[in-house]
Amino acid sequence: MPTWPTFDYTVLERFLRYVVIDTQSDPDSPSCPSTEKQKDLGRLLVTELRAIGLRDADIDGNGYVYATLPANTGKSVPVICFCSHMDTSPDCSGTNVKPQLWRNYQGGDITLPGDPSQVIRAAEHPALAAQIGNEIVTSNGTTLLGADNKAGLAEIVDAMRFLVQHPEIKHGTIKVLFTPDEEIGRGVDKADLKRLAADFAYTIDGESAGHIEDETFSADGATVVIDGVSAHPGFAKGKMENAIKIAARIIDALPKDTCTPETTEGKEGFLHPHGLSAQLGQATLKFIVRDFTEQGLRDKEALLEQTIKQVLRDFPRSTYRLEIKPQYRNMKEVLDKHPQIIDNAMEAVRRAGLAPVKSSIRGGTDGSRLSFMGLPCPNIFAGEHAFHSTLEWVSVQDMEAAVRTIVHLAALWEERA
Repeated sequence: MPTWPTFDYTVLERFLRYVVIDTQSDPDSPSCPSTEKQKDLGRLLVTELRAIGLRDADIDGNGYVYATLPANTGKSVPVICFCSHMDTSPDCSGTNVKPQLWRNYQGGDITLPGDPSQVIRAAEHPALAAQIGNEIVTSNGTTLLGADNKAGLAEIVDAMRFLVQHPEIKHGTIKVLFTPDEEIGRGVDKADLKRLAADFAYTIDGESAGHIEDETFSADGATVVIDGVSAHPGFAKGKMENAIKIAARIIDALPKDTCTPETTEGKEGFLHPHGLSAQLGQATLKFIVRDFTEQGLRDKEALLEQTIKQVLRDFPRSTYRLEIKPQYRNMKEVLDKHPQIIDNAMEAVRRAGLAPVKSSIRGGTDGSRLSFMGLPCPNIFAGEHAFHSTLEWVSVQDMEAAVRTIVHLAALWEERA
C-alpha cells in the first residue's frame, strides 16, 4: 500500500448544491426520465465532472450521466463503475428543499425548524448514537432531504476529484454512471451497458457507515382483477356481487400479524397491498411480493391466490384474474460467483478507518437489476438515514468516510490485479 496523501473533501458543498434541485420521479409518467427536472441535476453533474477532469462526461437523451476516469497504471485491471441515482422518492415532496446543518451534534432529539412537529427522535433513530461530535444534515421538516441518493452522487464526484488530483494513487479505468428513476423501479431500463463497458460495479446508496450489502429481496408485482356482478341497488337481492366488497374481503382475509411490512424484519418477506381501484362491477388490487428466496415468493403468491379463491366461494358468479410480473431478483445469486467484489469492498472499508459490516437490503437497488444484466453490483453505504421522509438525515463524517472508501476501492482493484 503506497504512502497516501491527506484526504480533503468537497463532498458537503456538492451535496448542498444537489439537494436543492428538485428531482422527484413520477411513477405515472411513461417518459424517460419520468420528469425532465432530473436532467437539471444531470447537467450540473456533467459540468462538475468535466471541471475535475473527466472530459468525456455527458448526459444522454434519457437522462443518464456517463463519465470515465482513465487508468493511470500499466497493469490490466478490471473496469470498475460507481453508480448512484439522481431522482428522489415520490413518497415525500422534494420541492424547495432547505437543508439544515447541525454542527457538533451532542445527542438528543432534533426538532426541524420548518415544522416543529417533525422531530428526529434519538430513541427512534439509534444510528444517531454514533454521531456524537459530528455534523448532521437534515431538511427543514417540510420536505425530504434527498440524501437518498444525492449523498452517493456527491461522494462519487468528490472521490473522482481526489483521484484526479493525486495521480500517485494508481487505479484502472473507472466508470461513473448516474441514473434517473431508480425510486420508481426504472433506474436501469435504458442504461447503455455497452457504452459503460464496465466489468463490475458498486452502487453507493446504502445506510450506515461501513455497511456493504450483497443481498436484496427478490421482488414480484401482483395484480388482481375482480369481476363482480352489477345490478340496480333497488332490485339487487340475489343478483348483485359487489366487487368493492369482494376486494375488501380479500384484504381482510390476508394475514395481519405476519407477512406484512409492518410485522416483518430481517430475512422475513411480505405480501403488501399498495393500490386499490374499485367500482361496483370491477375492482383491481395491486400487491408487491418480497422475499429473499424464490420459494418464498412462490409461497406468498400461492397464499394470495388461495385467499382469493376462498373469498370467492361466497360470490359464485364473480371471477378473478391474477397476474404476476417479476420485478428484480436477489443479487447474491450473481455476486457469490465473484467473491473478489465483496472482498475488495470489505478491505476498502477497513482502510477507510471503519469496521465492515455485510448486510442484506430489505428492498432493491439499481444493482439488483444490473447484476442480472451482466454487471455484478453490490451496494456500499452512502450514510443516508430515514429516507423517503421529512426526517431524512445524513452525517457529513459518514459522507467523507464513503469518499475514502471509494478511493481505496479504486486503488485496491489495481493493487490486487
